[in-house]
Amino acid sequence: MTLVPPHGPSRTLQPLLMPAGERAEERTRAARLPAIQMTSRETSDLIMLGIGAFTPLTGFMGEADWRSVCDQLSLGDGTFWPIPITLAAGVGDAGRLAQGQEVALVDGESGELMGTMRVEERYRIDRLHECQEVFRTTDPTHPGVAKVLGQGEVNLAGPVRVLSEGPFPERYPGIYLRPAETRELFQAKGWSTVAAFQTRNPMHRAHEYLAKVAIEVCDGLLIHQLLGRLKEGDIPAEVRVRAIDALVSHHFVPDTCVQAGYPMEMRYAGPREALLHAVFRQNFGCSHLIVGRDHAGVGSYYGPLDAQHIFDEIPAGALELRPLRIDLTFFCSGCDGMASTRTCPHDSGQRLLISGTDLRRMLSQGEPVPEHFSRPEVLAILRDYYVGIAQAAAARGLAAEPALAGTLQQKGGA
Repeated sequence: MTLVPPHGPSRTLQPLLMPAGERAEERTRAARLPAIQMTSRETSDLIMLGIGAFTPLTGFMGEADWRSVCDQLSLGDGTFWPIPITLAAGVGDAGRLAQGQEVALVDGESGELMGTMRVEERYRIDRLHECQEVFRTTDPTHPGVAKVLGQGEVNLAGPVRVLSEGPFPERYPGIYLRPAETRELFQAKGWSTVAAFQTRNPMHRAHEYLAKVAIEVCDGLLIHQLLGRLKEGDIPAEVRVRAIDALVSHHFVPDTCVQAGYPMEMRYAGPREALLHAVFRQNFGCSHLIVGRDHAGVGSYYGPLDAQHIFDEIPAGALELRPLRIDLTFFCSGCDGMASTRTCPHDSGQRLLISGTDLRRMLSQGEPVPEHFSRPEVLAILRDYYVGIAQAAAARGLAAEPALAGTLQQKGGA
């Protein structure tokens, strides 16, 4: 038995990160090139291209690919792809570039040189059309829509050379793993079927239930958390890593799961983003993706099971990875354990619905956390994090919010 192949016609990983020995010369050459400032989303997409997570893409998309992805969920050559991977620039910057010219790609926040690109196309897009197709809305309060509407008027397209993975390798040693590395790790463990569990939150009891269901049907589990930028108020990756480590070490059978992280920024595109998660998880070596309720959603833009249903709408054979569809999960006092709407016959009054949003609110406001909501080892780490926020505010001479300060008295137990 072998792992599922990478996505695309060649069925091989195509990382675009230059060999370490060639980067110094490329950086020297890039210093003489016109610079394009990238947004945080574009920078994270470039890193995903660099490590091969976006195989088979060779760079930022041209107009034919952009249009085909928006309208047909495929590249111009017919290869399945669900979300545009594009680089935008202002009219002035784009107008100074000639076709075939090379540019330096610079992270707009840190100023770090991230790579170079040969500009093969410059084209304008209908940003509202992209938003409607990808996000199913043009509402500017949707965070993904806001990003697209705020980008430059012209897209630049062409093959890239990637020079940096940003801060991720140093900041998350042992967690930041490239697709080639996860594949090597799975093979060393003798796994051929691997389920990916997507998370941008610490894992609570419902997450744990989903993960263990996956372990029942696959050789192993990849707990794959997002390391890129999140919404304000989300718990930082460093805290999530510690919380997940504690959960796994106390409540999982040894050697049944691997924790890793990836550098992409969330788009909150719901169903379309679930498909993108499936594409790059296949590149990481996963045969299955756990798709729960409101996967990659935000607000009330998507139905609770839309991200599951969209897998039935794509052409047969578009992906070799398969979804593991699991409905709403919770602790049920009638069942005396974790259950889902497919397995629990009891009414809602006996169900403790568990969500990461609720947990963050309880911890930040000093509220008691109900029993069976989250494991005590996880809660201890999260409480320490919120205590640290309150103490940092006090050290700066700021009055901590009463709700935050309340976490200082809330110790131990759920």
